[in-house]
Amino acid sequence: MRLLLNFSISLLAFFSFSNQSFSLTDSQIKRFCAKEKKVYLCIKNLQEKRSDLQKGKLIEIPVTPYKR
Repeated sequence: MRLLLNFSISLLAFFSFSNQSFSLTDSQIKRFCAKEKKVYLCIKNLQEKRSDLQKGKLIEIPVTPYKR
């Protein structure tokens, strides 16, 4: 019984996690880039990264620190 339970939990975990990634929408990109100095360049770069992500290429994601 315990073996069956462990097997079913492992199958559930295996099938619940997939390689899907959700990219940003245009409105989310514009909202994110509104804080930048060069808005047009920021939008262009993020749209290129989004298209690369959808094609399956690896991208680098910058991490902005949280300011209180």
